[in-house]
Amino acid sequence: MSADHGAEQHTLRIAEDPADLEACFAVRKEVFVREQGVDEAIEYDEYDAVAVHVLAVRADGVPLGTGRLLTGAAAVAKTGADTSVGSLGRLAVSREARGLGIGAALVRAIEDAARARGLAAVDLHAQTQALGFYERLGYEAYGPEFPDAGIPHRSMRRAL
Repeated sequence: MSADHGAEQHTLRIAEDPADLEACFAVRKEVFVREQGVDEAIEYDEYDAVAVHVLAVRADGVPLGTGRLLTGAAAVAKTGADTSVGSLGRLAVSREARGLGIGAALVRAIEDAARARGLAAVDLHAQTQALGFYERLGYEAYGPEFPDAGIPHRSMRRAL
């Protein structure tokens, strides 16, 4: 998968080798830990070992963004115990790459991974400041606002 936005060309791929996974974690550390002040001890969890990680990289190999998909037992705590629903999470785009469509491309790549695994829908926990972004991609908020890592969130879902 590749996309060209002006001078910034990037590709998206499933992160399967250790270097790609490290790149995913580096983007998450930059965005969630450094920018948003999330405790590093809770940013990385047991689900990282079983998640499908998607990585966006610039043509020169610099990581630009990441997100992950949880399925099956790993997802049920986040999806209301519905095993036909995947859980999209840890979506992060580096500051210099924002506004290039990378976040939306990552969401669509994660949805493609969910479809490939036979899932009917994708849930996510959106920071409330990002609700509009996800709404533009077809997600609908449900349930009350709740704190996650001290940041207000809402649950959202999109049928595939």
